[in-house]
Amino acid sequence: MLPVVQLYVRDVPLLQPPGQADLLQVLWCPFEHEPDYKPPTALFWRSAAHVTDVLATPPGPSAVEYDEYVPEPCVLAPEQVTEYPHHMELSEELQQKLGDWSRWQAAGAGVDSSYAPCPKSFYTDELSVAPGWKVAGCPPWGLTDPVARLCTICCAKMKPLLTIASYEWDGSNHGWVPYEDQALAAVARSGVANSPRVQISKGNHLQLYVCPESSDHPHTDLIQ
Repeated sequence: MLPVVQLYVRDVPLLQPPGQADLLQVLWCPFEHEPDYKPPTALFWRSAAHVTDVLATPPGPSAVEYDEYVPEPCVLAPEQVTEYPHHMELSEELQQKLGDWSRWQAAGAGVDSSYAPCPKSFYTDELSVAPGWKVAGCPPWGLTDPVARLCTICCAKMKPLLTIASYEWDGSNHGWVPYEDQALAAVARSGVANSPRVQISKGNHLQLYVCPESSDHPHTDLIQ
């Protein structure tokens, strides 16, 4: 198993860890396993105060199927953002309203006129489902329609814990780029859109879900 990400509650309050834990460590196997052909993941909730024997250099993998599953070490800069659900999770009435250009104009949203032929694209590109690595938030549906993930132990509706993304934002749309990265993002092939160099199943995202009833219940995952 390889380390994928380490998150502290002090940096990401949305984690909501069990008990006295204040640290989440996520590991995975750098091989795609059947039947879903994705890297199996393991979650470890820990107390940072109890982690005393810290290695200066983590050991490397003895074998790797895909280099894209070996994250490039980098430092996270968590940022809280507001996002809205994927349009497929909205009612038919709301979806119709999103497609009404006159409503966007009346709202004074300052929407670029290039969205006039397809106003719903503004919602999709700029407001719903923030891209990139994120804790909690809205699922990035697309490969499948929205479907609830149910705990295999208690059948509770599971909640998103972490999205491991293949990129931080779409190359053709920089609306979600953090202010401090906008100048660098404008440079072709700067690599800032994917600093960890991770690619999930040819450019998709791996989302981890946990049971809201008990951290002892197994988590699940979904590629979108």
